[in-house]
Amino acid sequence: MSTVLSAVAWPYANGPRHIGHVAGFGVPSDVFSRYMRMAGHDVLMVSGTDEHGTPILVEADKEGVTARELADRNNRIIVEDLVALGLSYDLFTRTTTRNHYAVVQEMFEVVRDNGYMIEQTTSGAISPSTGRTLPDRYIEGTCPICGAPGARGDQCDTCGNQLDPTDLIDPVSRINGETPEFIETTHWFLDLPALAAELGRWLDEREATGLWRPNVIRFSQNILQDIKPRAMTRDIDWGIPVPGWEDQPTKRLYVWFDAVIGYLSASIEWARRQGDPEAWRRWWNDPEALTYYFMGKDNIVFHSQIWPAELIAQNGEGDKGGEPGRFGELNLPTEVVSSEFLTMEGRKFSSSKRIVIYVRDMLERYQPDAVRYFISAAGPENQDADFTWSEFVSRTNNELVAGWGNLVNRTAAMIAKNVGEIPAAGELQDVDRALLSQIEAGFEAVGSLIEAHRQRAAIAEAMRLVGEANRYVSETEPFKLKAPEQQERLHTVLHVLAQAVTDLNTILAPFLPFSANAVERALGGDRQIAPLPEAREVEDLDGGPSYAIITGDYTDVPAWGHREVETGRPVSKPSPIFTKLDPKVVDEELERLDPET
Repeated sequence: MSTVLSAVAWPYANGPRHIGHVAGFGVPSDVFSRYMRMAGHDVLMVSGTDEHGTPILVEADKEGVTARELADRNNRIIVEDLVALGLSYDLFTRTTTRNHYAVVQEMFEVVRDNGYMIEQTTSGAISPSTGRTLPDRYIEGTCPICGAPGARGDQCDTCGNQLDPTDLIDPVSRINGETPEFIETTHWFLDLPALAAELGRWLDEREATGLWRPNVIRFSQNILQDIKPRAMTRDIDWGIPVPGWEDQPTKRLYVWFDAVIGYLSASIEWARRQGDPEAWRRWWNDPEALTYYFMGKDNIVFHSQIWPAELIAQNGEGDKGGEPGRFGELNLPTEVVSSEFLTMEGRKFSSSKRIVIYVRDMLERYQPDAVRYFISAAGPENQDADFTWSEFVSRTNNELVAGWGNLVNRTAAMIAKNVGEIPAAGELQDVDRALLSQIEAGFEAVGSLIEAHRQRAAIAEAMRLVGEANRYVSETEPFKLKAPEQQERLHTVLHVLAQAVTDLNTILAPFLPFSANAVERALGGDRQIAPLPEAREVEDLDGGPSYAIITGDYTDVPAWGHREVETGRPVSKPSPIFTKLDPKVVDEELERLDPET
């Protein structure tokens, strides 16, 4: 058994999340975490809402509320949506807790005292009309490296290079279109050049494992070639105060410095809530622990450069040496698992242009496992993928309903009608043994693919086995075994089908947790095969306002492997597991997406 940290990207709390977001960070991390728990590993899955930075202020101003009020509202929306999607966080918290503030400030002090924060005067952008500081991400222009329009002041999404706002050609404010003014301002910079050698060594070591997705490792190594200090503070009054600059209330730690530290602070909060404040160290200080970070590709730089650099600096392992703080020597990522982008009907997601479907809206109209299935089977795992309503309906009806759902319902219905309970098997024939052998082998095949973050291939293999089980029904024709002398054979076939459905349900449980529990009930069981998360209101551990978290008890799960079906278990006439979609859904959703067409 290994100790596994599943560190999931923190959704930004300036608004509700759409399905493109959860295709990148949500479903892949949950499938992996659920599987690893079933495989016997000790998993800690943590995340929360990222709530600082200027975009929150801009949106709050637009709505006439405070930044905290906006963050509070969106935190609850996001919590409810992720629970409804079945994401099994051990703790989903937020970056406005007092625990998080304390952990971030302590991390900053250790990194600074080890010599990896350098104070520099630089140019900062302000709005000429309001005098408010413009964050890098709110300045756009032409990329000076690749010439692409729409590059942001911190990064060009076209070529992936990090930028400064002053680098942009013809910069403008995304807020009101005016040309920003640049003034001199002093900030703390993370001394990335002093950490580059150790970063490079770590990335080379990761590349040698052969486990990282090629696009992630190549991108991460390429950005080391032009590494330079990066500002870790901002001129803003919404965020975590900078230790040592308490007399400068308009200076705050950069939101991305504090957000990535959330993985550590959430682990510490989880341990404190368990009544064992040091329990987090098993995932962070044990060099044998495995750590996996899940996100979309636009966040690679922060997880393969900025966060590892902060960890190296905290550990005192860069060119300047140093000593770890009270957190001890912290583990660097075992793997950065980055998904590509999900588009929608061939277009980039855009809330402002109504090219979007929010998680909440999706789950109000469709089953969560249908959404999870599409993301798992057709999501942007290692290349950009397109969500279309026609494919969503097709996969739901032809694969979930006609494939897996049909197998479950036929099996349960025939058992209920002919026996009333799961029958014992008589002598097995070759066709019976062949099916059971294939499905049992599926545990190794599917499990290995999930562990390697090849979830599309994993669920394809699982559904291939579903097809084999449906083929078995066609070959054995249990519905024709009606004569008294055929009853033993009928019972054997139905037993084999019950066993096949039981094992396939275990294999599919990480992908389809809601239906996994329904399938178990359809075969007369009462166990929760895939425990579900819950939203819970909690008090801040250090006296701040109360807030909602996601948590759950995921310990009582079946082991990843063959599980003998229980004969004699009563089985009643089943209800459909999945809802078949009317093809008219496609036109209805396209009308919602673009009502002018």
